[in-house]
Amino acid sequence: MLAPLRGPQPIRCIRRPNIIWTRSYGLTPKRPGTNKRQPNVLLTRSFASTPKSSASYLKRTLTVARWTGFFCLSATVGVLAIGAGFFIHDAFTYNEKHVERVPISPLALHPDTGGPKNLPIVRVLVDDEDDEEHKKLALKPRLVIVGGGWGAMATLQSLYCGDYHVTVVSSETFTTFTPLLPSAAVGTVQVRSLIEPIRKIIARLRGHFVQGKAVDLVMSERLLEVEVISSDGQQANFYIPYDKLVIAVGSTSSTHGVPGLEHCFQLKTIADAQRIRRRIMDNFEAASLPTTSPEERKRLLSFVVCGGGPTGVETAAEIYDFCQEDIMAYYPKICREEVSIHVIQSREHILNTYSEAISNYAENKFNRDGVDLVTSARVGAVTPEHVIYTVKNAAGETEQHTIPSNFVLWSTGIAMNPFTKRISSLLPNQVHKKAIEVDAHLRVKGAPLGTVYAVGDCATIETSIVSHLLELVEEADRDGNGMIDFGEWEIMVPRIKQRIPMAADHLSEVKQLFDLYDSDADNSLSLNELTMLLLEIGNKITSLPATAQVAAQQGKYVGKKLHKIARQRDVLEANAIAAEGSVDEAVAKPFKYLHLGSLAYIGNAAVFDLGGHSFMGGLVAMYAWRSIYWNEQVSIRTRALLMIDWVIRGVWGRDLSRL
Repeated sequence: MLAPLRGPQPIRCIRRPNIIWTRSYGLTPKRPGTNKRQPNVLLTRSFASTPKSSASYLKRTLTVARWTGFFCLSATVGVLAIGAGFFIHDAFTYNEKHVERVPISPLALHPDTGGPKNLPIVRVLVDDEDDEEHKKLALKPRLVIVGGGWGAMATLQSLYCGDYHVTVVSSETFTTFTPLLPSAAVGTVQVRSLIEPIRKIIARLRGHFVQGKAVDLVMSERLLEVEVISSDGQQANFYIPYDKLVIAVGSTSSTHGVPGLEHCFQLKTIADAQRIRRRIMDNFEAASLPTTSPEERKRLLSFVVCGGGPTGVETAAEIYDFCQEDIMAYYPKICREEVSIHVIQSREHILNTYSEAISNYAENKFNRDGVDLVTSARVGAVTPEHVIYTVKNAAGETEQHTIPSNFVLWSTGIAMNPFTKRISSLLPNQVHKKAIEVDAHLRVKGAPLGTVYAVGDCATIETSIVSHLLELVEEADRDGNGMIDFGEWEIMVPRIKQRIPMAADHLSEVKQLFDLYDSDADNSLSLNELTMLLLEIGNKITSLPATAQVAAQQGKYVGKKLHKIARQRDVLEANAIAAEGSVDEAVAKPFKYLHLGSLAYIGNAAVFDLGGHSFMGGLVAMYAWRSIYWNEQVSIRTRALLMIDWVIRGVWGRDLSRL
């Protein structure tokens, strides 16, 4: 047994951060057969905090308190300053303004008549004499833009005030951010957040707006026929004269000859999104009633999307999110249990214009979410209660299937709208079935050179090189023998690239192409051999997709070119270039599309196809998708509204009201 210790006696403590060693002495019991005791030494380790001085602690506390006070004070001052700014703005905004004796030309109220149909010709608009700036612009060349979509807005944003007397003709008074229409269809964002009044956009150019529908064109007299509805509901038509016309009217959905499409929804306008939202809410409310039969409930909650492109995929994803996040929380759970979403695609994969990795990722995501993907299928008919489609089985036989549904979205392909069809019928060399054919400078083929342009979904750039065969041979055939040797072929290649820029990628191997089609090995190409070569290259060229990105780039290109023409008008006229009709070639190179990538939303996830690179994922990709669309808004107002909508949806969910 140990003898009692004489008590701890700290000596020369070895100090480390938060560790203290102490040494204690004691005596051990006597050993048997001896009277001596051995000293006993104990080392004890204890933990303690490094002492801090009270002054240092107090100083740090005061520093934190001071900066916290500064932050709170600055935040308070900022809020008060913003509030005061709003009050001051309101004070100056809502004051009374009086307008007296506004000058107006008699021709604006009583225009002359003329043209093939003897209609009023609006040469003077009612606001052409509002002020001195408008009077000056009335003397400028007349630029008329038909449409209010991506192409039209990009053209307007690339012009400068003073370039032209600008008039915009559109059936809607606003422009729409169409990529987010699927979100608006289920209430993720409000429709007001996706529109901007056209009058506010053209105010920078002191332009004019006419709400109407273009129906005809008199190219010989440069008159655009516009149809409007008067205040009493009566239809009226008149002509608007132009010096330059930009057609940007978009397109309609292709029917593919399928009967019953009057029972389907489309998603191209704000009105379409509002109709879809009402139908979806009506279906869920009807499915919640106790009098609804199980079969009818399944039909009401069956959503069919015909088309596996970006619009169809994003709409299906938004409906799925709506069911997961809002229906589960506020509707009877049987509604969520009975919901079925079907995507019918004619190709083997959805998002077939994207990379294979993206298509596979989207398909796997939909499969995990329980979205029914029906690929390699053809819709045969749509009835008020069913969608009928056909697929081929393993034996190659065609099988017919039916999906009961009360909601069908048709989103497959594009077609000409009535005005585009009319323009195409006026020009004999317009043979394209879906759009107006334009040249590399986006000038409508067959129209007077340099007067009519077309951009966006309503236009397609020519890909046929054979139509320029005689011109190319005439320019390159130096010896005039009707044969093209290799030297003359080298002269012809740059001319082809100039006329058809999209052919450049297929003309990189100049010598190999020449040898390949020189069938008789005489080191020259006959007209037949040359025709076959050019025809083969033209068949390989892929037309540009009908996307907002293409329309925006084309509109920007036309706007910048028209601005250059306006600024260099005197120089061009002095050199007689304007009279020769080659103004476009003198001021700008042919249009060249730069693909910046494609993106799509697939339900709390997003995919990006950036050409050679692909990016896909969950929340991070979704926020990247939102950031890009937020940045592409046409005004600060719509950016603010869109941000507020996303915050409201994240905190309080979607608005379930049926308006």
